[in-house]
Amino acid sequence: MLEQYVKKILTSRVYDVAVETPLQPARQLSERLGNQILLKREDLQPVFSFKIRGAYNKAARLSEAELARGVVTASAGNHAQGVALAARHLGIKAVIVMPRTTPEIKVQAVRARGAKVVLHGDAFPDALAHSLKLVEEKGYVYIHPYDDPDVIAGQGTVAMEILRQQPGRLDAVFVPVGGGGLIAGIAAYVKYLRPEVRVIGVEPEDSNCLQMAMAAGERVVLPQVGLFADGVAVAQIGACTFDICRHHVDEVVTVSTDEICAAIKDIYDDTRSITEPAGALAVAGIKRYVEREGASGQTLVAIDSGANINFDRLRHVAERSELGEKREAIIAVTIPEQPGSFKAFCQAIGKRQITEFNYRYNRPDHAHIFVGVQTHPENDPREQLVASLREQGFPVLDLTDDEMAKLHIRHMVGGHAAGVSDEVVLRFEFPERPGALFNFLSKLGGRWNISMFHYRNHGAADGRVVAGLQVPAGERHLLPAALDAIGYPYWDETDNPAYRLFLG
Repeated sequence: MLEQYVKKILTSRVYDVAVETPLQPARQLSERLGNQILLKREDLQPVFSFKIRGAYNKAARLSEAELARGVVTASAGNHAQGVALAARHLGIKAVIVMPRTTPEIKVQAVRARGAKVVLHGDAFPDALAHSLKLVEEKGYVYIHPYDDPDVIAGQGTVAMEILRQQPGRLDAVFVPVGGGGLIAGIAAYVKYLRPEVRVIGVEPEDSNCLQMAMAAGERVVLPQVGLFADGVAVAQIGACTFDICRHHVDEVVTVSTDEICAAIKDIYDDTRSITEPAGALAVAGIKRYVEREGASGQTLVAIDSGANINFDRLRHVAERSELGEKREAIIAVTIPEQPGSFKAFCQAIGKRQITEFNYRYNRPDHAHIFVGVQTHPENDPREQLVASLREQGFPVLDLTDDEMAKLHIRHMVGGHAAGVSDEVVLRFEFPERPGALFNFLSKLGGRWNISMFHYRNHGAADGRVVAGLQVPAGERHLLPAALDAIGYPYWDETDNPAYRLFLG
């Protein structure tokens, strides 16, 4: 099988539209990690992503009759732009079905490349179903974003370039994984020519469809996928791609949202370019791998797969990058409600920089404060900070890994609500589009009083909400069905310690 893919890779026609991207040393990151880190700069492609390779290779191999019918695909991101550019170069019609939640910048980018955009549904499965319906009704040829041998071969040209650009020592190639087209193509080529080189996939912790499939020995469907790294938010690895990955990918590493944000900053520091979350996965994976293995002196390649990020997401990225670098701790501390308490706490912190401080008077005997403190992963780790404060008599709760605290509580600290009883606290993700918040409230409201609500735009395709509902004990059994009817992912945070301290 590998030999067949290598032949397809070597004869791919990607360079009609794609460029050979540089393999760039990341000097600052290499020095910090004690390994040679090389970035494969696929963010420098004409569509700012590797996706143009597979899309064009598939389109260029269609017959004259198929080209005359035109092509269609479903995509909310980089694949859409790749198909649009490929179709324009070949002079054929392209229809791209995108969810209505797709950010306007991506819709305009596809239209600017000459494709017809059809907005349908709130999520990718809706767009996919509609695109397949158009195949039946209009006779278009469907170009799959990853699960197609010609698409896989096109993406595999990334590996062909890497092995040519780095003929010497090469220990491992780290590859972001969504549906698996890129890692399948890279694994096929690398393992055929240089089987000693490790191929390591990197996925978000909340979108690890390949890791779960490899553990199970078969493709699995994730019940839910995280949306922060939207370029790899795929619930099931492809069939063709898994056939390659299960035998030729050495392992899959998963990383957190904070680690992805830190990796975006790392790439920026070395290149002055800003990658999208999915594009920074490989760097985040290298950092996790080096820490786990204690690796040093190795040559490690990270695929910087894309740079299509909405500008207004950068606020969230910057906010979380210090946490990802383990250079900030988020803690809740209880102090006596008396003169001099703030001063005593600051003395206990010592010379560490306080990055955030939230407090509001609530109880006559003690106060809970929400604090961000600058730390250092080696010289002054957060565990040392927490232990030091506890030794000095301050009750401390470490919230650094608490998603509820980082997304919502830090922006809501204001004290406990008087007279509120039977409160259930829920965290939601919903499609970000005009009217979505009103629609959400309309579905949520009516039966139970909304006692708390926080929403903050993150510049992404999904909105994040935390809400408090007053639900009497006798009606709690009705709540799951009511929430399921809304149709948005949700988590029960009633017992979240940050909520209990600051708002409960």
